Amino acid sequence: MSNRLKVSILVTIILVSVCFAFAVFAQAPARGQAPAAPARGQAPARAGANVPRMPGGKPNLTGLWQTLSTANWDLRDHGALAGPFHQLGAVGATPAGQGVVEGGDIPYKPEAAAKQRENFKNRLTLDPEVKCFMPGIPRATYMGFPFMIIQSQADIAFAYEYATANRVVNMGKPKEVAVDTWMGTSNGRWEGDTLVIEVTGLNGMSWFDRAGNFMSENVKVTERYTLVDPNRINYEATIEDPTIFTRAWKISMPLYRRMERGAQLNEFKCVEFAEELMYGHLRKK
Repeated sequence: MSNRLKVSILVTIILVSVCFAFAVFAQAPARGQAPAAPARGQAPARAGANVPRMPGGKPNLTGLWQTLSTANWDLRDHGALAGPFHQLGAVGATPAGQGVVEGGDIPYKPEAAAKQRENFKNRLTLDPEVKCFMPGIPRATYMGFPFMIIQSQADIAFAYEYATANRVVNMGKPKEVAVDTWMGTSNGRWEGDTLVIEVTGLNGMSWFDRAGNFMSENVKVTERYTLVDPNRINYEATIEDPTIFTRAWKISMPLYRRMERGAQLNEFKCVEFAEELMYGHLRKK
């Protein structure tokens, strides 16, 4: 087992262990408590009347969640596409899907649009997912793997099945970015019943999808999680990156609670699956 994998597993265990104690008591809805009023001049966020709530009145997002979208193949509208290897047949093909981008397209600058097309052409060697790198935000949300939200009265932890990625959302005084990382620095706040997370300090090496849509280290992602009913979250992410895009743009999709008996976060330790691809050429003949 590589040192990188050991560290990642250890971090995940620590995060879940620390947050679990805070989250256990928060599973039951608080009765007779209304959510805090929104700030002056701000429209209140709408959550369902029967959603579970924390003792302080905020919606309780704790649970195992997953999207059903095809956004990880391409954020935009896309038809079915044959895979890069004919030997894989239909198994390696891209399924058709409806886009999740508001307005339908991503507002690239001309030179960035050319790079996106080049990324797609060389996706088998360039896509960070192929190499089992951390997925970044927002891609971790819609990769097709479930992820867990563990909410306490203080901070909120996210644990992702893909590559044992994780992050802690700071709900206190905003923290400055110490160093750029794959998962960035997350500072959260509540706007009515909506959890708003501003993610900065991303290293710019993540992609948005398998179609080669990409970001730079100057990107800022603002996520919004609204619990519209006990088993569904409306997820939105606004992307700002003036080095690549002509304006800010937004994606949105529902997230569904995994409700089958025994549903749990499993492990997808993909480092070992990518080692031959990345380092096989270094093996002594």
